[in-house]
Amino acid sequence: MRSSNPVFSRRGFSRDNGHAGFNASPQAGAPAAGANPYAQGTAPNPYATNPYAQQDTRYGAPQAPPRSGVMTIDDVVTRTALTLGTVVLGAAAAWALLPVDEANLGKSYGIAIGAAIIAFVLSLVQSFKRKPVPALIISYAAFEGVFLGVISSAVSTYIGPGVVMQAVMGTMCVFAGVLLAYKMRWIRVTRRFYGFVMAAAMGFMLLMMVNLLFAVFGGGDGLGFRSGGLGILFGVIGIILGACFLALDFKQVEDGIAYGAPREESWLAAFGLTMTLVWIYLEMLRLLSILSGDD
Repeated sequence: MRSSNPVFSRRGFSRDNGHAGFNASPQAGAPAAGANPYAQGTAPNPYATNPYAQQDTRYGAPQAPPRSGVMTIDDVVTRTALTLGTVVLGAAAAWALLPVDEANLGKSYGIAIGAAIIAFVLSLVQSFKRKPVPALIISYAAFEGVFLGVISSAVSTYIGPGVVMQAVMGTMCVFAGVLLAYKMRWIRVTRRFYGFVMAAAMGFMLLMMVNLLFAVFGGGDGLGFRSGGLGILFGVIGIILGACFLALDFKQVEDGIAYGAPREESWLAAFGLTMTLVWIYLEMLRLLSILSGDD
């Protein structure tokens, strides 16, 4: 299964040196790590020679060799915490050093837009690399944090001081809720689920790009997709899409661990989870800003 990220569809774990990774992940509920549920007819099984695949130890069958140098959930948690921590530090620094008062608003916004562009370019470069580059991922997180810090400070100043904390808490609740639903198997990630989510995300982003173009060249709020009733509707849709991407991210992490992806590729999991959480936070912040403005 390819990327679950709302922006890039190429991101995925590699399959090198006998390690099967995310680009060849099974559907939810696959019967065994050595089976390929996507194979058609008598196509060869790409996991048959995977030395890290789980082997049946019943009736004297040989036991799998020790899994050294492969990704674990601890690796994913550690690197995700490091990446998200960099985002938080960048946001805190931007909030403190780039005020959004009338005297500095233009300068702060300019730096925020520049940081967002740099973050986008860095994430694009990483998405097309076969292997993760920790320096790229951390740099992306730092610049993304600067952008989020300025935007959050502006919302706190001009919309309401409690909106940012509400958005943070809302993002955490979405993460916890999706994780619980995934662990309880209330959400089952299948190829149909993946295809539906990616199609919905592409349509959503296309509409937002058209709205942005109308806003830039026509003034105002473009087609009105980000204000009023339509803004609330599209904000909810954006959050739901982010929740779906979290489920896809969890599936990729689960498959990477099951198939023995190299430990270094836990950086890809951290990268994807960070991008998805940033997506959810921005949609939550936008939605709460609209609701607060309507009070």
